[in-house]
Amino acid sequence: MTFADASLTALRVFREVAERGTLTAAAAALGYTQSAVSRQIASLERAAGTPLLERRHDGVRLTPAGQIVVRRAADVIDRLDATARELAGLPGEQGTVRLGWFPTAGASLLPRALAALRRTHPAITVLSREGGTPALVRALRAGTLDLALLASAPPFRPPDTETPALALHTLTERSLRVAVPAAHPLARQDYIDVVDLRGQRWIAGSGDDRAMGVWPGLDERPEIAHTARDWLAKLHLVAAGCGITTVPGALGTAVPAGVRVLAVRGGPGEQRRILLAHLPRQLPEPAARVAAALRTAALETDAEVE
Repeated sequence: MTFADASLTALRVFREVAERGTLTAAAAALGYTQSAVSRQIASLERAAGTPLLERRHDGVRLTPAGQIVVRRAADVIDRLDATARELAGLPGEQGTVRLGWFPTAGASLLPRALAALRRTHPAITVLSREGGTPALVRALRAGTLDLALLASAPPFRPPDTETPALALHTLTERSLRVAVPAAHPLARQDYIDVVDLRGQRWIAGSGDDRAMGVWPGLDERPEIAHTARDWLAKLHLVAAGCGITTVPGALGTAVPAGVRVLAVRGGPGEQRRILLAHLPRQLPEPAARVAAALRTAALETDAEVE
């Protein structure tokens, strides 16, 4: 059996596994059993004559051969899907850009960029989805996203260790801030001294993101009063006087009434970057237009926050 004998189904399953990061998640997304997914991967590895996945306790990782296969699989699948659309008389997707974004980008940056793009380039269709950095990076590698907005914190390491390295462009870099109720004693000043964060009640993230929402340099075990995955929920809890939370600079223009967002002084700087990531190759014209709109929106948002 040679790789030329690999089935299209096996390629689709492999791309899904590469994007989801686990066989279980890929099976759920495809509506297959996990054993069916395992059989498809095994058949593809037999055809390739080498392992394509490294099985680990937290999921799977592509081997060097797997990285090659997933890139080629994405090209094959996209071309076949385009052919099917053309044969069915459906419009082509040359002007479609698939964009991923981290949660808080949807509060201001993303809507601003898309609104501007509709005015200047109405023929471009943007299909977007929210996700965490690992999921978005896997989707870029698997070819199911063209661009991704990523959030990065010090020491600003690359989002993965795969090769070739992703192309990363810094759209903006701002200090992490703290949101407090408008009637809170901390809201009386134009900034917060880091020592005044001790003894506060925090509204934190949930699950794997539990630390999100608590000041990173806090020198005590935080008192977490509430946990929420959604940033808007956190901010409304702040407005209701239930506690305080951290916010990235990108959210500074999207806070609800009754909340003040203040800089923190007196401790190490807590910078946050917004990155635009894509595979290391020249972007097609539609994707380049979307990237330009995101850069402009980031600059405009920075100017408003300042």
